[in-house]
Amino acid sequence: MKRVDRYILRSFLGPLLLTFTLAVFVLLMQFVWKYIDDLVGKGLDFTVIAQLLLYASATFVPMALPIAVLFASIMTMGNFGERYELVAMKAGGISVSRVMRPMAVVAVLLTGMAFYFANNVMPEAMLRYRMTLYDITRKKPAVNIRSGEYYKEIEGYVIRIGAKSSDGNTLHDIVIYDHSKGISETNVIVAKSGIMQSTFDSRYLIFTLDSGYSYSEPTSGENYQKRPLTSVEFSRQTLTFDISSFAFDRSSEDVFKGGYQMMDIHDLNRAIAHLDSGYVERCASCRRDIVSNLNLWKRDTLPTAPASTAAALAHLGTDVSPTQREKILARARFIAASALSDSRNYADRLESEREYISRHQVEKQRKFTLSIACILLFLIGAPFGSIIRKGGLGLPLVASVAFFVLYYVVGMIAEKAVREAALGPEGMWISSLVMLPIGVFLTLQATTDSSLFDPSAWKRLLRRRWKSRQ
Repeated sequence: MKRVDRYILRSFLGPLLLTFTLAVFVLLMQFVWKYIDDLVGKGLDFTVIAQLLLYASATFVPMALPIAVLFASIMTMGNFGERYELVAMKAGGISVSRVMRPMAVVAVLLTGMAFYFANNVMPEAMLRYRMTLYDITRKKPAVNIRSGEYYKEIEGYVIRIGAKSSDGNTLHDIVIYDHSKGISETNVIVAKSGIMQSTFDSRYLIFTLDSGYSYSEPTSGENYQKRPLTSVEFSRQTLTFDISSFAFDRSSEDVFKGGYQMMDIHDLNRAIAHLDSGYVERCASCRRDIVSNLNLWKRDTLPTAPASTAAALAHLGTDVSPTQREKILARARFIAASALSDSRNYADRLESEREYISRHQVEKQRKFTLSIACILLFLIGAPFGSIIRKGGLGLPLVASVAFFVLYYVVGMIAEKAVREAALGPEGMWISSLVMLPIGVFLTLQATTDSSLFDPSAWKRLLRRRWKSRQ
């Protein structure tokens, strides 16, 4: 490897790693902001949160890589142009395409790595991510009984405390409403003080109450008339609450396996083939059912009518009495309405199945399109940076965001069209087809030393055009 190649690679890999890290971080912060309510106040271990963030970060890698390649290529070539290093390379006989070659090799390697990651690593990461997120969202908030508030998270009980000591366990002015027996009996426990503790396995919460009263008031049953109100004074009483539902339980992998986002290319091809065959069979079955329902009026309402429809209608007007004719028509209208309702239900069911198949096809094509995006966006970023000749974080950042937003928006529109069957699975490549001509055009402009984004060049061109018209 020549010294200039090593210099180009050093200049390119630094911004690439920095941008990749920032892109993953920004996407991760968006995820945290979305699920912040499910993460806070549940007493989760740091390891659980760290695992969730790690799995979520892994799912963002295929999208972060194209952004990193685009920004790093614009910034690197822009720095070369701004510091006149690109001019010095050209003066030494090194063309722009030769300068881009080491970065192009890295972009190709990243394309292969992105595909391997999307096909092999991301399905497993998505599985772990969905499992952990589901377990966190269904976990109840941690037991946090605050002073002056009614705590209702423990099923069958409402707890209110007047004050809590600094140790967090000693309570004062305690009122506990016991609704565990339903509406047949109301129990209220009042205590001056007490201690709140949980067992070692965090399955039970133990209240040790001192100096209090227990009130019981049945609203029905055999003791309703004999003992309408019972009051018991105690010096110490122990209550145990089952809080096992507050624990963080891990779900089984079998619950989440089989989702299209947890499949590689081989599994997706097999799933699509299976779903397609089932879809064709259900279409044929629905067609047979609808035709069978429409033929009922011949068998049920016109048992003696001729076989053809035209003859049956003529038969209605000649050999049938008006009363019979009205009954036959009413029966026919009922069967037609039933057939129409069935056909609409079949259409909705088949539409749902077709969309489910389209999601598998979209996921399969996405593994390729996001990988190829590394090369496509490099073909845009590197020549664009050499043309504008501006480095740093200003213009390269704005340009890279603009190009990626264009790629992403076109991709989202195409994906929606594929899911709605307006386009086939190959419609997922529309965003790539849109970016490819832009990349080829910018590459040709860069290799011919174009001044496409030079304002002075445009002024000179307009001035010459103006003078030629005069």
